[in-house]
Amino acid sequence: MHCFKLLGERVKARTFERQVAELQVRAALLNRFTQLGMPETVRVA
Repeated sequence: MHCFKLLGERVKARTFERQVAELQVRAALLNRFTQLGMPETVRVA
């Protein structure tokens, strides 16, 4: 939740539908940043 709030403390959109869309975009960004930060592991054998 802390990382989610780093993307913006408040919701900027006024209507409920746009608020939902804004939060979905934030979640997608956070998931992408997390994915980019994960190392790729390769089995050596």
